[in-house]
Order: sequence, then C-alpha cells, then structure tokens
Amino acid sequence: MKELSNLTPPKGATSQRKRVGRGSGSNWGKTAGSGHGGQKSRSGGKVRPGFEGGQMPLYRRLPKRGFKNIFAKEMAWVNVGMLNRFNEGTVVDRELLMSSGMVKGNPDGIKCLGSGDLEKMLTVKLDAFSKSAKEKIEALKGTAEVTSGK
Repeated sequence: MKELSNLTPPKGATSQRKRVGRGSGSNWGKTAGSGHGGQKSRSGGKVRPGFEGGQMPLYRRLPKRGFKNIFAKEMAWVNVGMLNRFNEGTVVDRELLMSSGMVKGNPDGIKCLGSGDLEKMLTVKLDAFSKSAKEKIEALKGTAEVTSGK
C-alpha cells in the first residue's frame, strides 16, 4: 500500500546518472568526454555569452541606431468605448481600471483615447485625455478630470 512515507516514482520515470571519469573500462574514463585540453576541458572553464575568441564580437561590430530615452513615461491607454462596462455615474480612476484588469502592470500614467462610443454618464479621473475622448465624456454630462500621475 502506497503511503506518504513510502512513495516511489513509476517504473521508467527515473534513470541512473552517467558517472563519468571512472576509469578506462567505463568508456567514459580519462578525459570524461571533455576532449584533450583547452579552456572548455578545465573546471569552471567556459566563455561568457557573446565572446568570440578575441574576435570583435557581433554586438560591437554592428552599427548602433536610434535613441532610448531613459526618462520616458510609460503610458497605458483606455478607449472611451471600453468604459461602457461600468455602471452609470461610476467614478472611473486608476484603481478601478487596475482592479478590473483593463490596465495591467504599473504604468506611469493612463490616458483615455476617443475610440468607440460612450453610452453612460461617468466621472473619469485619469492622467491625460485626448480631445475627442474629453468631448465624448462631456457630451453625456460626464466629467473628465486630469489627475497627477501615480
């Protein structure tokens, strides 16, 4: 009877590890599959990723293009058509969008864009609005309030 104290894996699920470097009779003796000398046969002997034996590596030979602004703000976006899932009169803010799964991760700000049609009066408090999104929200007597980020 199998109990927690005497469980074993099913037959064929495990195999013996290959014991190398145990004499010439084993067919894996002497150099133990590492070949004859050289850096890769030594203990801890490996080359770092991208190393090409002293040749100028590919990542240094290729030209660099473009510019990565490290101060750029990562903005998530929500279309006004996506806000129809909320009830009439709801205050839509960062916390509500995050908890409902409409915005994932931890963006620096959330912008409301004007794609789609809004059918409910909502109070939307986000970091930025496109002109058309603001018009669509205010056309239904809702409010579009700009907040100050995180």
